[in-house]
Amino acid sequence: MPSSRTETRTTGAGLRAKPDTSEQGHPTGAQETEVRTMQLSELIDLRSEAEQVGETIPCRDYDAELWFAERPEDVEFAKTLCGLCPARVQCLAGALDRQEPWGVWGGQLLVQGAIVARKRPRGRPRKHPVAA
Repeated sequence: MPSSRTETRTTGAGLRAKPDTSEQGHPTGAQETEVRTMQLSELIDLRSEAEQVGETIPCRDYDAELWFAERPEDVEFAKTLCGLCPARVQCLAGALDRQEPWGVWGGQLLVQGAIVARKRPRGRPRKHPVAA
């Protein structure tokens, strides 16, 4: 049976070992919730459970290569699809825990185990902006 662990996770993208506190000792910033990290095998099993209740797991219904696409537009599309997934939060927590080298996990793009805002297009950036 795969092992699972529970982490304190903010509602934003970053993991925190413990909540930030103000001088009065009250938590500051985002609300915190407990998120159970899922193993890959658990994510695979989740598909049949989701189908039973009428939900879909986008990464299982669409081409798997979409989540590892080269084109920034495809990556953004994959991130959008993840927004509808019932396992989005657990998927992201597991990917961060495993330090996935790349791909879209839980609606976020990971590169070398860290969340990246957006994918840069291939090739070297232009020296001078293109005239419109």
